[in-house]
Amino acid sequence: MAVTTRLTWNEEKCLQKLLGNGSLSLLYKSSVHGCSIEKMLNRCNCQGSTITMIYFCNVVVGVFVLEDYPTTNQNFRKPNSSFYFSFQNNTTTEITTAFLNATLKITDEQLTSYSSNCEAIFSLFPNNTVFIHSLLKTLLKVNIPHRSKYLECEVFRVEGIKNDAGYISRITGATQHRNSLLADLRAYKPSADLVSEIHILLLGPVGAGKSSFFNSVKSIFQGHVTRQATVGSDITSITEMYRIYSIKDGKDGKSLPFMLCDSMGLDEKEGVGLCMDDIPHILKGCIPDRYQFSTHQPITSRHPNFIISPSLKDRIHCVAYVLDINSINNLSSKMVAKFKQVHKEVLNCGIAHVALLTKVNNYHDVLQENFSNMKKSMTSQSQVMKVHEMLNIPVSNILMVENYASEWELDPLKDILILSVLRQMLRVADDFLEDLPLEETGNLAPFCSSH
Repeated sequence: MAVTTRLTWNEEKCLQKLLGNGSLSLLYKSSVHGCSIEKMLNRCNCQGSTITMIYFCNVVVGVFVLEDYPTTNQNFRKPNSSFYFSFQNNTTTEITTAFLNATLKITDEQLTSYSSNCEAIFSLFPNNTVFIHSLLKTLLKVNIPHRSKYLECEVFRVEGIKNDAGYISRITGATQHRNSLLADLRAYKPSADLVSEIHILLLGPVGAGKSSFFNSVKSIFQGHVTRQATVGSDITSITEMYRIYSIKDGKDGKSLPFMLCDSMGLDEKEGVGLCMDDIPHILKGCIPDRYQFSTHQPITSRHPNFIISPSLKDRIHCVAYVLDINSINNLSSKMVAKFKQVHKEVLNCGIAHVALLTKVNNYHDVLQENFSNMKKSMTSQSQVMKVHEMLNIPVSNILMVENYASEWELDPLKDILILSVLRQMLRVADDFLEDLPLEETGNLAPFCSSH
């Protein structure tokens, strides 16, 4: 009979993401193969990198070990590239990780991780018993006795990852940084208490990645790849309706305090794509959600859903010019002129703005080692400078991202770029709100003249 794991499908997927989409193969299960260190080693020695899972009633604690287990009674080796993690048995399955410089030693009676000062921080004993040091419990956010009985122990071989300590450190560090960004954005509140939600408008040519960016942001907060907004091609714009998308934190979670506004794509030809006369109305908050665009006829105040007197909450607070990084050097003079015309309207309205360069194929190399900043590689430097010269946007506000397109699984490094970009947009919008003159913090009726 096949031996099956206690891991749920969702928990296994989370572990695979933590390890850079490595796969797991079950080697040992204490309730099936016998609860002894010897029996565990017989099945797990010389198997390469492993994950050991310890199951309790309400929490799971795990240990990742790079390369083979040490042999029985082997003297201390150099510190092993291992880390510890935990997740609660709930629907979110968010993993908490801890990195401690530790060495492993195995005897007939126990498997123990020792800290740099030779203090035991984690020990696995026969008879379903485990010891976890108070420091490690604090780092993993688990509330169990130091020495506890566990329900089950399982060991998996980890396949499909680089046998390299630097790689593991970067991948697992990326997961930590991603979770930190998620926590920041979940706790975000607009500055100055003038609005409850930030409106970010995505503007750019057909196929640049506007709808894909919304889908990518939503995917991260949902915990899986979603495609709510239909994505256009390089030829025709799929988005013909103005959409103001809210983002929920999880399937049944609360709506977060920012909204992404998606519009028809810009086109260099007259009478094709977003009508230029609609742009001021979008910026000033006069166009409602689900308004059907016309390429030839802009909205007017006679439209039944036209917002005559928009307030600050209806207005756009940040504009993101979305451009495919691979097509920037090939933009026609007509498209450049159209971008400059749009940018003039944005400046006239005094609205904050950034540029978002999409389809960055080398996104793994864009992030600095500590994930805190984007680095402009030689391949992207010319595109960044061209956008800077075209729209006079500060280089610090020219952001790079790789959206989710054909993938089925989330990638921590890709998530970091997407979340970092979103956080920068919100910071720019906050600066805009803080700088507003007092007379513009109420209704904008005099400000929003209609054609």
